Amino acid sequence: MKKRHDRPEVPEPAKENQRHEPLPWQQPKPVSEDPEGPARQKRIMDSPSYRLAIEDTDFLSGYTARGVRMQLDYMKPERILGVNGIEKTIVVFGGTRIVEKETAKRKVEELRDRLLADGEDRELQRRLQVAERILAKSRYYEVAREFANIVARAGKSTRKSRLVVITGGGPGIMEAANRGAYDVGAPTVGLNITLPHEQYPNPYITPELCFQFHYFAMRKMHFLMRAKALVAFPGGFGTFDELFETLTLIQTRKIKPLPVVLVGKEFWRKAFDVDFLVDEGVIDVEDRDLFWFAETAEEIWQGLLCWYDRNGESING
Repeated sequence: MKKRHDRPEVPEPAKENQRHEPLPWQQPKPVSEDPEGPARQKRIMDSPSYRLAIEDTDFLSGYTARGVRMQLDYMKPERILGVNGIEKTIVVFGGTRIVEKETAKRKVEELRDRLLADGEDRELQRRLQVAERILAKSRYYEVAREFANIVARAGKSTRKSRLVVITGGGPGIMEAANRGAYDVGAPTVGLNITLPHEQYPNPYITPELCFQFHYFAMRKMHFLMRAKALVAFPGGFGTFDELFETLTLIQTRKIKPLPVVLVGKEFWRKAFDVDFLVDEGVIDVEDRDLFWFAETAEEIWQGLLCWYDRNGESING
């Protein structure tokens, strides 16, 4: 027969945030011990050095915390996109100045009216010519909107691996693309960037999927991490930046090749002479095939489907 041990007397567990007696450091230095003690303690606690690092915005915005800021720039969107199941995206880029037709038309009419009063104003004449070119390109606003609509509907039909349109979150072509997804109630992402002149997000981005970045590098990373394609409409420096960086990453195989579509052959042939680069020997013949041209929303979409089919994959896969 085993000897039975007496059960030890177990004390009550300590309460998580409760004590019967305060600890010595829970009260300031008593005035009775040092009349100036509490005031000195307050100055210490009010000093910037005493702030918690995560609450010290001066420290966080300083040069020594740049690495932490870059991590946060990456981590916050990564977490939120993951929680929302955003895994496959179509990146749409294009000019912020390419607006919808009615808006472009009003600008042309306004400038024509002003020229009636002063037909010799060279600057007004130049601005009118630019406005007329923007009006001609306003058709791309509708193409981008229609294309995003196609992508969104395709994505909604395969919810488990849905495609989501992602843009830089600004006006113009980016607005059109977010708007096309918004039209059918699909989620759509916008990646804004903090700039000296405030950038407003366009109103068609899904609110919980709109982000502000401090670093262009982190923003670019998030554009391509989930990208199944890049579709570039006529645009300026920002569009060229994203396009050429993507082409370079594909050319060097730093990323897995993905389809790149340039919408508006006439524009791109003038803005970017790829044949000249091949003839000059600064890129190879095969690099010319890293992209192709398209004009309509359906043509863009069918081209993407064809690219993935030839690659033995599915754009939704």
